Amino acid sequence: MKDNVRKIVRRAQQSLEMTSNPKIAKAFKTAKSEGYFDYQWYQEHYGQFPHELAAFSDYLEKSKSSNVNPSARFDTEFYLRSNVDIYLNGVSPLIHYLYHGRYEGRASSGVINRWLPSTELLAKESATWRKQKIAIVLHIFYPDFVEKFANTIKSFPTNVDIFVTAASREIEIESQDKFTKLGNVNQVKTAICENRGRNFGPFLVNFSKELLDYDLMCHLHSKKSLYSGREQTQWFDYLNNFLLKDKHVVKSVLRLFDGNQELGMYYPSSFWMMPAWVNHWTCNKPYANSFVNEWQLDISENFVNYPVGGMFWARPKAIAPLLDKQYVYEDFPEEPLPNDGSWLHALERTLGLLTEKQGYKQFFYYPPQGKFTLDKSYISSSYFKTPESLLADIQNFEIVSFDVFDTVLRREFTAPDYAKFKLGKELAGEKFFDSPEDFIEKRNDAELACRKARNFEGDVTIFEAYEQLAKTLNIDTEVTKEWAEKEFYFDLEMSLPKDEMVKIVHELNAMGKDIWFVTDIYYTKDQISKMLRKIGISVPYTLLVSAELRKRKDAGTMWTYVKDQVAELGKSFVHVGDNVRSDAQICGDFGLQNVHILNPLDKWAIAGFKAPDFDREDHIQKWGSIIGNFGRYPYFGE
Repeated sequence: MKDNVRKIVRRAQQSLEMTSNPKIAKAFKTAKSEGYFDYQWYQEHYGQFPHELAAFSDYLEKSKSSNVNPSARFDTEFYLRSNVDIYLNGVSPLIHYLYHGRYEGRASSGVINRWLPSTELLAKESATWRKQKIAIVLHIFYPDFVEKFANTIKSFPTNVDIFVTAASREIEIESQDKFTKLGNVNQVKTAICENRGRNFGPFLVNFSKELLDYDLMCHLHSKKSLYSGREQTQWFDYLNNFLLKDKHVVKSVLRLFDGNQELGMYYPSSFWMMPAWVNHWTCNKPYANSFVNEWQLDISENFVNYPVGGMFWARPKAIAPLLDKQYVYEDFPEEPLPNDGSWLHALERTLGLLTEKQGYKQFFYYPPQGKFTLDKSYISSSYFKTPESLLADIQNFEIVSFDVFDTVLRREFTAPDYAKFKLGKELAGEKFFDSPEDFIEKRNDAELACRKARNFEGDVTIFEAYEQLAKTLNIDTEVTKEWAEKEFYFDLEMSLPKDEMVKIVHELNAMGKDIWFVTDIYYTKDQISKMLRKIGISVPYTLLVSAELRKRKDAGTMWTYVKDQVAELGKSFVHVGDNVRSDAQICGDFGLQNVHILNPLDKWAIAGFKAPDFDREDHIQKWGSIIGNFGRYPYFGE
């Protein structure tokens, strides 16, 4: 992946040489005359500026990292997503487009409304917002960020106290020197920190209880990567823009906190170049048990609103259960930590939930609209995509792989275990089991026993699970083999196509693409083939089934196999699936391109609907088909 990124960057260098330093006045004149920059439109979205050129300059700088737009005619996010080399080189997209991109035939678009907030918070002027007692809490690992933070804070509209946790003595000394010279800084407190606890541990160990004396706190930390051959600070720059740097946004945040005592935490919507699933719990729920037990949090939903990147504004009172403790570094996990899946990743995801548990609300800023809102459904903005757009995203790959269940195939009643329930109901009627639930428990225990016998390596087939069930119940294996067939045929009977996705499969085949299906399931390859025929798949395909290959996506073994196969074929590859972990995150960990789509239940939850109780058959029959139809197309924007 790193080599590919470097190639993209090198490929863009020639065109970028022509556009990296055009005269701003000349660019402004061109953009204005052609309607690509609209001063009135920009001020309506992003606040007042002393003159047009100041507004244009503001856009040029912000647009290198933030999805702000210069007018209704140019969509910054679309251009940078379509031309990743421009993003990686830190060039303002409109400048590149005007001077070079349009002559190269690069894709551009007018503003796309990916998401519209259902509520808007309007900041009101008052005599008290400047009097709030504010702590700015910085964790600085990279020395060059001291200057960056100082340049930002010197324009902050009120007086503040600064708390710094520094990775070295040199950073601590420079922080003291730079920050104490700022006219709006009352005091500076510093501490040299251990390399433990990432950005959370140091300030909790050194300053947690002291922060409770403040009306508001803002926490940021130095963040950058070097994977493309040049420093990438766009994620940090985006958060810094809308937490500390943008004067209009910062003043609005302070006024909103001052005028709305129920507001407890603020951060901008998740960085737009992160994976669409960034607001998912992924593999972090097991690490959140201590927070759930201590703070009585509900983590039942898969998607969660939280400050991605760990930077935010908060009323210390709103996160008092976190701050009102004495910490030592040993409370935090040791390095090295994985990219995801740790106590600290879980802590980050609980911050918004804790705020709400304390009786406060979270609020957010959505840059494309320039609006503050309480609407938590912003996490759907990355899942706005028409079928035509999805096809365009994947049609340039030579091999297009799809998950099966909840990707191209939907179950009539959505609930994945309803086939087991229907079989259990029949068998309970025949007195083999006390109830459908009794059957499901024993059937699943049999499958688990098979997995344990294999030391959880590979996968097991449905017939192996039922052979084990026969042993457990001491009945003829021919009887349980018939049960296994019945379970499958119940599932087959309820299998329906996700019509838009099936159509895309056929369109890709017509373009000459290789179609693969890759699924983690206990069914056999023959059974999955029958299901694909049932939903209308009538094109040649390669089928990889975990129970046949004894390799699973969620364990990574399937992706090792796929990567080897793709390398042998020498073709480009992309996978499409609904499971955040197995189809997206783990797939990506193996360097394989992927596109995450929404599971029907996740789409239902993100849309704000209450989840049904699928342990109850009446809920399955009432809500299952509705959810299945709602989630038939796996994005918003159908």
